[in-house]
Amino acid sequence: MTTDANTFIGGYPFRHVPHPDPEALVHVLDREEIHRAWVGHLPSAFYRDPGEGNAVLFASLAPWRDRLFAVPSVRPDWPRWEHTLRSVVGRGAVAIRAYPAQWGLAPNHAALAELANACGEAGLPLVLTTRFEDTRQRHWMDGAADLSGATVRALVRAGTRARLVVTAAGRALIEEVHWGLTPEERARVWWDISWLWGPPEDDFAHLLRTIGARHFVYGSGWPLRLAQTPRANLELLPDELRSTPIGDVSSLAGGDVART
Repeated sequence: MTTDANTFIGGYPFRHVPHPDPEALVHVLDREEIHRAWVGHLPSAFYRDPGEGNAVLFASLAPWRDRLFAVPSVRPDWPRWEHTLRSVVGRGAVAIRAYPAQWGLAPNHAALAELANACGEAGLPLVLTTRFEDTRQRHWMDGAADLSGATVRALVRAGTRARLVVTAAGRALIEEVHWGLTPEERARVWWDISWLWGPPEDDFAHLLRTIGARHFVYGSGWPLRLAQTPRANLELLPDELRSTPIGDVSSLAGGDVART
């Protein structure tokens, strides 16, 4: 039962994205033989207050509640964010998204640590996005930097129950963070494979050998990235690595999703 940990619905402010709707996502999952997906609302990353985006997300996914699971956004420097967190947890969120770079929050921002701890107390992982597009492709108005290793380290150290799923990270960031954490801290960080290179660089195979498959989960970055990429990279792994399955984010979510 494979889960795509990194998908979105909704438009992107810097370029046209065709068919960024849940119906199209379900068709993509069927085509790629993926059973379900964690879904964020893409425009919410660029809203000052992502609350309205969360409402759209839950309403849009309702007809596919057995396949598409909501990962709403909570901005911890916004008034009444604790109320927002309780509300989305009550509506069945499987994880929480935050966008420190897009919201201008420094790695040591106290509110980020509070959010990570609150998610841990609620039994939900916090999902972070390293980037939406390569810096060479970005619109000149898109001034947010990539997620920093300092932010990831600070959040995993915010509390012993804080669990992070970091999406769209490359080999450099993964190695910077992983080898800078204690074994206990590393056990609470997972990385999706949407931005890892397969052959000829073979970054993905290298990381599986050195860091271990359990730290990685399936993720595509759809609709901003091709959904075929992670499956192709899995199929192109050397034979000795194909028999070691990567992790699945469903085990990180509480409630019914983890049991299905």
